[in-house]
Amino acid sequence: MIWDGDDFGGAKLAILCRGHVLTLLRDNDPAIPFPDRWDLPGGGREGNESPQACVLRELHEEFGLRLSPDIIEWSVQCGGIMPGQIGTWFFGAELPDLDPGHVRFGDEGQTWQLMPLADFLEHPKSIPHMVERLTIWLQSRA
Repeated sequence: MIWDGDDFGGAKLAILCRGHVLTLLRDNDPAIPFPDRWDLPGGGREGNESPQACVLRELHEEFGLRLSPDIIEWSVQCGGIMPGQIGTWFFGAELPDLDPGHVRFGDEGQTWQLMPLADFLEHPKSIPHMVERLTIWLQSRA
């Protein structure tokens, strides 16, 4: 999907690596959305950046990974989670050669994990709409 310049609130990226997905456990802070839940890389838009620029900046801030937009193989524009909330973007990429040794975890979140894909999809602490969006991408690949 191509961004048409519409406003959006943020973007998330599912990175698959040999049957695993790159995840982070959000801070356990009741002031943030989905505290103490397993999430995917990404976050809020800054300035006038594009959805891809947003998600790749967030990936670098959260995991220390600098990746090219060319790694993104799937994208979808999503509505907001709450009624009246601005929409977001969801991206998918497969990086079979991702070296966990290159991850430099940032200062957001409690920990990170290359979590087995099935575990993330079934984990009671995974953010439900991240599971739904990841499932849609996985089904589109089948």
